[in-house]
Amino acid sequence: MGKNKKKNKEINKNNAEAKAKLSNKDYLSELAKLHGELVKLQQWVVHEGQKICVVFEGRDGAGKGGVIKAITERVSPRIFRVVALPAPTEREKSQMYAQRYMPHLPAAGEVVIFDRSWYNRAGVERVMGFCTEEQSQRFLEVVPAFEKIMVESGIILLKYWLEVSPEEQTRRLTARIDDPRKIWKLSPMDLKSYDRWDDYTRARDEMFAKTDVPWASWHVADSNDKKRARLNIISHLLGSIEYRELDTEKVKLPKRKVGGKYREKNYPFKFIHEKY
Repeated sequence: MGKNKKKNKEINKNNAEAKAKLSNKDYLSELAKLHGELVKLQQWVVHEGQKICVVFEGRDGAGKGGVIKAITERVSPRIFRVVALPAPTEREKSQMYAQRYMPHLPAAGEVVIFDRSWYNRAGVERVMGFCTEEQSQRFLEVVPAFEKIMVESGIILLKYWLEVSPEEQTRRLTARIDDPRKIWKLSPMDLKSYDRWDDYTRARDEMFAKTDVPWASWHVADSNDKKRARLNIISHLLGSIEYRELDTEKVKLPKRKVGGKYREKNYPFKFIHEKY
């Protein structure tokens, strides 16, 4: 029995080491392939008038923004729209809860990605006391019906939860403090919610129990390794939609003549200083 435990420990160690060997070159190579498929998906969505809604949820520092950037960096922002709503205004607070999200749902030929969504009520609003317990429980009761209406209207709905460990979350949030490129990501809310790990875990578990339904399942991604998480999520997204590559003619640039009908003027352009 001891030998088996030792052997399993060695296998797990080897697997962990092998998993950690994803080089930046391999990552970019795989990402380029997935980007090509996302372009095919985009063309299909427009051609078929499809409506796709993708929801990303997770703790602060789980990597939602990085995944969304990886998905959208090679497709059209007019077709792949990212929605990241700010805190609700006083007027929005008086509305029906789902009302502020509904105008952003996809129309035909659109893919809408929510960087946090209506599930704020089940997570941050509940944990931080921005809504009552009664309001959060009511939300959990009605949201499956709301999402069923979405699906029955023809929207393809995909919900992703990015799961990060407490150690990795601490590392990422700490890294934001001294990095001028990332300091904007560290909001006062991040600091207030940092020591409420167990509260968020409890809220997540109840959210899954109430809203992981057949027509709108939750898909969980291990996001401790950012690169692998991005590749895995994009691959899963593509595999969840029955799109097809459209038959298109190869694009050819037409012939042109420069300086024929019009000769450009010797205008004193104000060129910027070439510092680099």
